Amino acid sequence: MPKEVKVAKVQDFQDGDMREVALGDTKLVLARVQGKFYALHGECTHYGGPLAEGALNGTRVVCPWHQAAFDLTTGGLLEPPALDHPTCFAVRVEGDDVYIQAPDKLETRSVPQMVKRDPAEGRTIIILGSGAAGNAAAETLRQDGFTGRIVMLSQEQRLPYDRPNLSKGYLSGEAGPESLPWRDEKFYQDCDIELLFGRRAAAADVAQKTITLADGASLTYDGLLLATGCMPRPLAAPGAGLGNVFTLRTPEDADQIIRAAAPGAKAACIGASFIGMEAAASLTKRGLAVTVVGRGSIPFERQLGPEIGRLLMQVHEEKGVSFRLGRKVTRLAGDDRVRQVILDDGAALEADLVVVGLGAIPATGFIRGLDLEPDGSIRVDPYLKASEGVYAAGDIARFPDWRTGELIRIEHWRLAEQHGRTAAHNLAGKAAAFAGVPFFWSEHFDQFLQYVGHAAAWDELIIHGDVAARNFLAFYIKGGRMLAAAGLQQDRQLAALSELMRIDKLPSAETLRREPGFDFQAHLKALQA
Repeated sequence: MPKEVKVAKVQDFQDGDMREVALGDTKLVLARVQGKFYALHGECTHYGGPLAEGALNGTRVVCPWHQAAFDLTTGGLLEPPALDHPTCFAVRVEGDDVYIQAPDKLETRSVPQMVKRDPAEGRTIIILGSGAAGNAAAETLRQDGFTGRIVMLSQEQRLPYDRPNLSKGYLSGEAGPESLPWRDEKFYQDCDIELLFGRRAAAADVAQKTITLADGASLTYDGLLLATGCMPRPLAAPGAGLGNVFTLRTPEDADQIIRAAAPGAKAACIGASFIGMEAAASLTKRGLAVTVVGRGSIPFERQLGPEIGRLLMQVHEEKGVSFRLGRKVTRLAGDDRVRQVILDDGAALEADLVVVGLGAIPATGFIRGLDLEPDGSIRVDPYLKASEGVYAAGDIARFPDWRTGELIRIEHWRLAEQHGRTAAHNLAGKAAAFAGVPFFWSEHFDQFLQYVGHAAAWDELIIHGDVAARNFLAFYIKGGRMLAAAGLQQDRQLAALSELMRIDKLPSAETLRREPGFDFQAHLKALQA
């Protein structure tokens, strides 16, 4: 029989307060909203982030680690990268005591409720791509009540997986193969989501509503989601085809790098991109001597500014990573495999393996009937629609930023999941304009950078805290308005800032200049009073 456990005093909570409490050995988050108490399992269903250390906006709880969001009253998933609901617990108040009901069998999470296919429903939706956007769309369609046929088509031969982990824990050896898949095959079978994996689309004809596969087979559709992502940009230099020269996009790529990464070996990461730098950190953890080669003078200067770029470079140097910046690779030298990386100043770097991280190219060359942008991306409207019945999501979509009206393209995992959910709503008949807040995270040894919003350019950078001390918030301002923010050791503040950006209630640039200790958590709470 369920029992009740006293976990708190009413007088210790004001409206808008949220904190962690214990139900035996289980951590819960308890919050008070408009005089009523609610309790959720306290760990995010994505990577176990402590929800009590995140942000609370009304009944919306935002995880401080990767900004998944949940409905406090039901546990319902509101924002990825989580896929499942944290469990809700019954709460009772008696006098000044708050009690939580402990069920006989304590479950900490649940899969969202999904419908099954109805053979009488004749519509077919094809999802091209099984990455972040494609998988999110497939699950969301079933959650939205779509009972037609769903086909997820991918040239990869594995279940949808956590791609951001490839350059991080998986490549470093801190996480194994079991950390990659999100779901097992039975999940997709139970949801009647057809998986056509190891099948490459040779052509997608939008006018004819057909997909032609490389093996000659063809499929027709009523609705189409293009979620093919990007292909790594190859190194355009002689010798790029030598052995032990890798790009990093798939688990197979990572496995090849790992097999070549013997402790004590020398590695060159060409490109000071997020992939290149994360790979450098992971290979260093494996005991390799790593050199990063980049054309720019400071890593991430264009994305984050010189102060933060220099800091992250310093973090790497302290762990033994070497840099050759402001340099171009002219060729790779070797016999059966790479032996040297030759730079434009004549320097020859010894290398047992090379990882190329020079950005990515939208995988859209097979699409017929859509006018592609110069970079190969697909222009979509606020609903992510490219043409009638056709939607594009994730890395390949050039979409209008709801805050600025600017057409933008963003290659980040969580945004692709947000896009996938929005596209699915529209394919299922629920008109939903995309109004999400972009967010990404990047690991550099023991430093975890978070970035909220989007700023392709800015005219002012305001910094709160101390960059050198690795505890700061940086605000990217354009035209007197904050477009984005980045930080280290500021997870909770960035979770609140993200919510303020979502509801368009950010403080002004003038306020940020005037108040170097501005508290986004307090500001968010004050708006709810």
